[in-house]
Amino acid sequence: MFNISKKIKDLSQKAMILCENEFKKIDKQTEYNQQKVLKAFIDNRVSETHFSASTGYGYGDTGRDILDKVFAQIFGAEDALVRHNFVSGTHALTVALFGILRPGDTILNITGQPYDTLQEVIGINSSKKDFGSLQDFGVNYKQISLIENGSINFKELEKTLTKNIKLVYMQRSRGYSIRPALSINSIKEITQIIKKIAPQCIILLDNCYGEFVGYEEPLLNGVDLIAGSLIKNPGGGIAPTGGYIAGKNYLIERCSYRLTTPGTGKEIGATLGFNREFFMGIFNAPHVVGEALKTAVFSAALFELLGYSVTPKYNEPRDDIIQVLKLDNKEDLILFCQSIQSASPIDSFVNPEPWNMPGYESQVIMAAGTFTLGASIELSADAPLREPYAVFLQGGINFHSAKIAIMAAADKLINKN
Repeated sequence: MFNISKKIKDLSQKAMILCENEFKKIDKQTEYNQQKVLKAFIDNRVSETHFSASTGYGYGDTGRDILDKVFAQIFGAEDALVRHNFVSGTHALTVALFGILRPGDTILNITGQPYDTLQEVIGINSSKKDFGSLQDFGVNYKQISLIENGSINFKELEKTLTKNIKLVYMQRSRGYSIRPALSINSIKEITQIIKKIAPQCIILLDNCYGEFVGYEEPLLNGVDLIAGSLIKNPGGGIAPTGGYIAGKNYLIERCSYRLTTPGTGKEIGATLGFNREFFMGIFNAPHVVGEALKTAVFSAALFELLGYSVTPKYNEPRDDIIQVLKLDNKEDLILFCQSIQSASPIDSFVNPEPWNMPGYESQVIMAAGTFTLGASIELSADAPLREPYAVFLQGGINFHSAKIAIMAAADKLINKN
């Protein structure tokens, strides 16, 4: 059906044998998280009436309010803010940061250089003045680099953290870096240190790509506030847009005042018919994340057999859905992304090229033949065109389709000449 060489077919069979134990672990974890989500639906008495659309100001939209409660229970939060008008994960983080911080406050980022799009929000290395960044509003920024192996620099954290720090920011996923994603154990250790030295400090975690990857969520391990995108893990491949913020009551209230207006907060905001897709998305999310994890494990196993350097390895613990494949050069990186696109259900005939994507420092190539534009819970592959020429593979709403795409990309690489 697909013209894939015997070598890749044989190696794929070997990769599947290597993946057997990891797949069993993923299935067990998926079952646990699915039960957790089901219980949240039952406990909050989700009804078909909650799928109804509201317009105008959205007063009395019970579906919107119940959706917030479902998200809060799933993630161990006191409250949540789930809205279609969060246009991205970066937007949700921006609302959280501007909702909490005030002129003169200091934010301490402890996971090194933040993701490209957030750098503009903070105002890092920006020549643009009065652009609306945090630094334009008088918010101070400090950053702690990761140590050589990509782990948190705990010594520098203890040295830098003072009672004058208003907020500590962490990025759970690796972003466009090779470092490992933050594990729940690492998050717990970090939060214990922060609360001991500066108990009043607010801890904000960018939770993108990390939802349902393990048995525990960050809010149950010392984090005060998390934020993410609904076209990643928690949207289950069904939510067409949106994002969420979840955490402590008083922080969600401040964030809601930034999203709408002071005083009205989360009590207004029409849902315009998105509720059904958001409820269905979060309900399906544990299973879809399980499929994405299987996709990542398989791709790691196959490319390890082909002799490539990968992180994480197929049998290493995972704390996000992202699989990094280190390719040899810019040409192979572009070829891999184009091959993923050609084996995608949507726009398979399109040939992606690197371009100057807004918010990114380097040219970026993105393959995403997805039902929702840019949805990285669906199979996608993207990378900045800079050394070490690593491609960041994520998603796969069903493993069997994703597996074919990865095999096709591997085949193109070994037969490029």
